[in-house]
Amino acid sequence: MTDPRHERDRIRLLLSYAMILMVGYLAFHVILPFLAALAWACVFAMVLSPLAVRLDRRVSRTLSATITTTVAALLIVGPAVTVLTVLIREVSQIVIEFQQSGYSVPTPAKLQEAWMQLRTRSPLPLPEDLSFAIGDGLRTLASYVAAKTGSVLQNMIEFVFQLFVMLFGLFYLLRDREAMVNVLRQLLPIPEARRERVIHETYDLVVAAVGSTFAVAAMQGALTGLALGLLGFRAPVFWGVMTAAVSVLPVGGSALVWVPAAIWLFASGDVTRGVILVLFGTVVIGLADNLLRPLLLSGRTTMHGLLIFISLMGGVASMGFIGLVMGPVVIATMITLLEAVLPPPAPAPAPAPAPATPDNGLWPVK
Repeated sequence: MTDPRHERDRIRLLLSYAMILMVGYLAFHVILPFLAALAWACVFAMVLSPLAVRLDRRVSRTLSATITTTVAALLIVGPAVTVLTVLIREVSQIVIEFQQSGYSVPTPAKLQEAWMQLRTRSPLPLPEDLSFAIGDGLRTLASYVAAKTGSVLQNMIEFVFQLFVMLFGLFYLLRDREAMVNVLRQLLPIPEARRERVIHETYDLVVAAVGSTFAVAAMQGALTGLALGLLGFRAPVFWGVMTAAVSVLPVGGSALVWVPAAIWLFASGDVTRGVILVLFGTVVIGLADNLLRPLLLSGRTTMHGLLIFISLMGGVASMGFIGLVMGPVVIATMITLLEAVLPPPAPAPAPAPAPATPDNGLWPVK
């Protein structure tokens, strides 16, 4: 016969778990409108925590968090908002100009000849007029961008509010980071040694996957936009943003923007500017990835490039814009949790020693 007191304890425990799940569900819905802003705040807090730690040695924790948040607003948020504002203006001007010109694009004669040769050899049917094909693609792109631009303008107030929430959350994450990490330690149901490993490796993976990826993308986008603007291309900010977007691709990367631009210059007969763009793209833009990424990843646990690409694209497909942050964070956390839970691989057996070769004093016996 079961003890009534044990039965009451079980019921009380089940009710406690049910209440925790219900309150947690309601809390999630309360936080859901600000999830993207808080996710960005967490990533910025991880990336900027070394600066906050250095400032903690000289000033109070509150002043340190204030200075670090101000640095984030000036160096990260400010340029991002400026780029977004200029991008909207450039895209609006391009759409209006294309609409007024009937989406006609003057195509260089050499490029048209190359297109005709490609058309005769291609097994797939291609449009006869390259200008018409480009104009048709621009018409579709302009319609899509115009619709998105309108929605961005309508949600500008919400964007500013989310930006304020992100900075507000960043301040408290930096100021109270030790208390929050201690709460996380208590919530992880794994041994202490593995728990510390999970926390540190998750931090390294998030900084490596998100911080380095976005830093390299921003650098290559800025360099490409600057180069195309100086070489006379229209809408350099737009092309810089496109370069930043494609730089996360495992194949092609920033070359998907500056190589077609160089081909257009060569086809137009402007060989000098074409050579300058090729040299700048190969030496400066290409080396930005090879120099900046190792510098940011030095001494950190890294994540495979394929996993970074899948986490970024899959995160955007499943969660929208917030997936750019949440995708790598979720994959990085999953990797470290699996490594902490699974047993370590058995060490490889030592190779058997080679048999001794008898020696006749002059030559080894074969």
